[in-house]
Amino acid sequence: MPGDLPPDEFRRAMHRVADLVADYLEQVGDYPVLPRIAPGDVAAALPAAPPLEAEPLDRVLDDYQRLIEPNVTHWNHPGFLAYFAITGSGPGILGEALAAGLNVNAMLWRTGPAPTELEERTCDWLRQMMDLPEGFSGHINDTASISSLLALAVARHRLPGVDVRGKGLAGRPEVPPLTVYASDQAHSSIDKGAILLGIGHENVRRIESDAAFRMSVPALAAAIARDRAAGRLPMAVVATAGTTSTTSVDPLPEIADLCEQEGLFLHVDAAYAGSAAICPEHRALMAGMERADSIVVNPHKWMFTPVDCSVLFVRDPALLRSAFSLVPEYLRTDEAGVTNLMDLGIQLGRRFRSLKLWMVIRTFGVEGLRERIREHCALARWLAGAIEAAAGFEVAAPVPFSVVCFRAKVEGGAEAEDRFNERLLAAINAAGPFFLSHTVLQGRYTLRVAIGNLRTTRADVEELWDLVRGSAARLRAEMGN
Repeated sequence: MPGDLPPDEFRRAMHRVADLVADYLEQVGDYPVLPRIAPGDVAAALPAAPPLEAEPLDRVLDDYQRLIEPNVTHWNHPGFLAYFAITGSGPGILGEALAAGLNVNAMLWRTGPAPTELEERTCDWLRQMMDLPEGFSGHINDTASISSLLALAVARHRLPGVDVRGKGLAGRPEVPPLTVYASDQAHSSIDKGAILLGIGHENVRRIESDAAFRMSVPALAAAIARDRAAGRLPMAVVATAGTTSTTSVDPLPEIADLCEQEGLFLHVDAAYAGSAAICPEHRALMAGMERADSIVVNPHKWMFTPVDCSVLFVRDPALLRSAFSLVPEYLRTDEAGVTNLMDLGIQLGRRFRSLKLWMVIRTFGVEGLRERIREHCALARWLAGAIEAAAGFEVAAPVPFSVVCFRAKVEGGAEAEDRFNERLLAAINAAGPFFLSHTVLQGRYTLRVAIGNLRTTRADVEELWDLVRGSAARLRAEMGN
């Protein structure tokens, strides 16, 4: 009778998979971070049609080793320093594998008792680690894009007299345009959330930032006042603790004061830097975060948990449930006093994401996690110091955490300098051992180094700096600059 793999065959394959993963993590630094392939190369090596007959697992795993592993961008590489460097750590990978074996859909407490209660407890551990007050309730989504979308939906739901849940927005001339406020450094997911919620992209106010790339509170207050005078309805402010480009922290206490005065929902996007809040000295940089209505932090960014794992904390969980809970008859159960995770967002299906986070926290311990985050920040400070001390380079933004923004300086004006830095980034990435990304700050092309991988060492950062200087020297020689 057809069925799953025989247990002995599955066990043998799992042993080989365990060896493949362990070997990969041990040897990942031997790969170039970016695979040296062209678009379409992988597709060209794959059959155009699916196999009609079963294939042996060893052949499938051989093809994985030949076609897949060498041809991914290696996010677990010690030289992956682009975007926000992340780590799928050993305990997190074990948790992910165990969760796949259980294959739970924890939409209801009944369909996932242990996953539901573990998620609640693990999120509360994280709340304590981040020094957030009791009363904040956390649950896990896939990414900060969804967590922030849910937060904005709750802000919309909270508006008095609007009743978007019941009446929608379309065809309602009595509802004024809703507005959302975020700095010009805020993540693009805020714009996407506003688009999806029917607020409209043109009603997202991008507030100017100061010289340290933090939201200007006077500019925010002025924008809110203009919108009120024009008959619009301000809905929410999104402050950022750890912006994507520079990891700057908006002035949270002042923004919280203004939100209280104006009766606005405050969401704090701490997707990256929220992990650093487990260190008291870094938590001090985020004073005022505890006054938010909602906060998002991604353990998959800097708490060594495999993608994806995004925790949304809300001050008023009843408001979250009233925005999203919808229970058809076929999902009604008779358990009282339980959490049904399906009530906390738009997803019905709920993966067992808390298992990997629970295993990471237990295996490293809070002090072990702090030690690793502090080491990454120390490496960033070392690199920033080396850049500041070198002729022909400049640090382009403050370095509060583990991201360094910098530029090479050349003669010929801003346009020539931007072209030079574009070429410098391409040369660094083409070399193989490292992968950096870029941003634009105050109109200038800027290179970013994001240190966040468990395998990145001082020796790696020193090697990167040697590569940067050598690549810049060669380019300068070519240009006669």
